Amino acid sequence: MTDKQMTSLTIRRPDDWHLHLRDGAMLQAVLPETTRHFARAIIMPNLVPPVVTSADAVGYRDRINAALPDGAVFEPLMTLYLTEDTDPDDVAAAHAAGIATAVKLYPAGATTNSASGVRDFDKVRPVLDRMAEIGMPLCVHGEVTSSNIDIFDREAVFIDKILKPIRKKNPDLRVVMEHVTTEDAVDYVRDNHKNLAATITTHHLIINRNHILAGGIKPHYYCLPVAKREQHRIALVQAAISGDKRFFLGTDSAPHTDPAKLQTCGCAGIFSAPNTMSCLAEVFDVAGALKKLEAFTSLNGPNFYKLPANEQTLTLTKGDPVTYPAQIDTGDGPVTVFDPGFPLHWHVST
Repeated sequence: MTDKQMTSLTIRRPDDWHLHLRDGAMLQAVLPETTRHFARAIIMPNLVPPVVTSADAVGYRDRINAALPDGAVFEPLMTLYLTEDTDPDDVAAAHAAGIATAVKLYPAGATTNSASGVRDFDKVRPVLDRMAEIGMPLCVHGEVTSSNIDIFDREAVFIDKILKPIRKKNPDLRVVMEHVTTEDAVDYVRDNHKNLAATITTHHLIINRNHILAGGIKPHYYCLPVAKREQHRIALVQAAISGDKRFFLGTDSAPHTDPAKLQTCGCAGIFSAPNTMSCLAEVFDVAGALKKLEAFTSLNGPNFYKLPANEQTLTLTKGDPVTYPAQIDTGDGPVTVFDPGFPLHWHVST
C-alpha cells in the first residue's frame, strides 16, 4: 500500500519538543489539550518571572504535575531560562538531578517574555562550556533583535552572526534550533552533522506570510519567528517529511487570550495543541509521506535527546472531516485554536 492509499496509521505516541503551558488558570486549561495526544514535552521557561534556577524548575514542574487531568500519563521536561547571571554549577546540578533537560536561549527582546534574555553572549560562555562538558542541550530561539534587521531576515542573520560563532568556539555543545522558519536554517542543519538539530512547528508547515497579511491582517496567525515566504514553507515541509533524524516536531503551541491577541500591539503565538496531530497527518498525507510521520513526531526527538521512544501508541484514521473547537475557555479568557484553513480528515485515537 502506498502512502496515498493509507486510511489508517498507528505510530508511537508523539512528543512535543517545544511547548508553552503558561501558569495558573491558563496552565489548568491548556495542559489537557497536550496530554490528550503527547507523552512528553519540552516546557518553555519564559514565565513572569522566568524559570531561571533549578528551584524555579522544580516549582514549575510541581505545578504542572498538580494540574494533570485524572489518568493522564505525561512527563514535563523542564528547561532553564539562560540569563547573563545564570550559574553554571546550578545548571549542571539541575541536569544531574533530572530536574532540567535543557537550557533555553532567548536573545533579549526576541519574543514573548524575553526581556531577561541574553544581550552579551560572552557573558554566558561559562554556562555553555559547562553544558558542552555534561552533554546538556541548548535550545535556541534563533533571531537577532537589532531594529535595523528586517524581521523576515532575523533568523538567517542569527545563524551567521550568533550561532556560527557559538558553535565554532564550542563544537561539542549540543544545539536545537527551535521553530526554524527558513530554507537557510534547513540548509544549515543539513550541512552540519554534529550536535545540531531543529524543531519545526505545525503552523509553519501550513502558513506563509500571505496568510498573515493578504486580504487583511490575521492576528491569530501572528507568531515569532514570523512565517516567511512560500519557498521557506516548502523547505520546511521537505525537511519534515524527509525522515532526517535532525528534524522533529516542536509545536511552539503558545496560548494567549483573544483580548491579548486582538489589540493594537497583539501578542505573538499560535495555539495548536488540540489539533496538531490531525494537521500534521493532513500535511504528510498531501505530500505522500504518511509513513514518515512517526519519525518526525515520535522517533527523531527522543533520538537527539537520548531518551527512549514511547511504547504507547496513537492511531490516526482518515474519514469525514473532524471538528475541533474554535476556542477553548480558560480562567483568563478565551483562547483561539489554530485554524489550518482546510478540512482535517484525520481522526486521532489513543
